[in-house]
Amino acid sequence: MLSGESTVTVEIVDESKPGLRERKKQRTHAAISDAAIALFLEHGFNQVSVARVAEAAEVSKRTLFAYFPTKEDLVVHRLADHETELARVVRDREPGTDPLTAVREHFLVGLRERDPISGLNDHPQVLRLTRMILDSPSLVARMEAFKAGAERALAEALRETAGTPELTARLAAVQIVAVQWALSQDNAHRMADGEPADARYAGAAADAEHAFALLERGLGRLTPPQ
Repeated sequence: MLSGESTVTVEIVDESKPGLRERKKQRTHAAISDAAIALFLEHGFNQVSVARVAEAAEVSKRTLFAYFPTKEDLVVHRLADHETELARVVRDREPGTDPLTAVREHFLVGLRERDPISGLNDHPQVLRLTRMILDSPSLVARMEAFKAGAERALAEALRETAGTPELTARLAAVQIVAVQWALSQDNAHRMADGEPADARYAGAAADAEHAFALLERGLGRLTPPQ
């Protein structure tokens, strides 16, 4: 090699490696999602076509549908983790804690922390997303399917971790999810109507305590006596 000549190292990246493939998929997923939400919030969910989202994300429609099978998935996937949230709360509760107590405490913490899933969040971006969902019948319908999935997951968690009989677990899950859903929706509607989250907090917490007390009187302990 001549004096002063530099050496250039070329790194060959094997894109077939699972880690790299997964990272590329995650980046594409995020890019499509971000483009879709930005367009939906600016123009309205019903006014933006899937083709326009694909163009903004610089992917083909075929690629978009590989990540998001329906247009509604572009929105509700951001809530996907919450579909099994109550089930996780029941599974992860402290020994000796009744499932309903664990769910109640979890919801109250969500209110205190202004978790968007509690409905008590007045951040402008969250409010815009909430209004968009409430104004779209197809998104509202999709959220009902999301609710049904939460019921199934919670019923399974009650059966497996609390020994709750199958029918009791199923009926209890329907009631628990419905109550939490009603509380969250009430808060979300109030936020959408302009009520500040801080001003609403005390009332939201009181409503939650009342609702869970009614559930507790009706359901009793969900863990059968030993």
